[in-house]
Amino acid sequence: MNSISSISLSGLQAAQTRLDSSAQNIANGQTEGFRRLEVQQQTQTGGGVSTQVERAAVAGDALETDMVDQLQAKNSFLANLAVFKTNDRMLGSLLDTQA
Repeated sequence: MNSISSISLSGLQAAQTRLDSSAQNIANGQTEGFRRLEVQQQTQTGGGVSTQVERAAVAGDALETDMVDQLQAKNSFLANLAVFKTNDRMLGSLLDTQA
């Protein structure tokens, strides 16, 4: 089983990947022949998430999808950051108690 900090870190990285991909899709959406980036996420055994970025099968933009992806990525990032910070505080308190 992975530690809480490594699980939340993988969530932070996955959220950053989704945010980067949707930003690139928005920036290049009007480019002729541009195929959107699509992020696939999968859970890892022991906890955490892995991501894979693929090109869409057909060219075209989906602005509404990319805007929703950005909002979801932002909220996911903030949630994982809160978990990471809480774990850090709890670990610090435990170390203070043991010292």
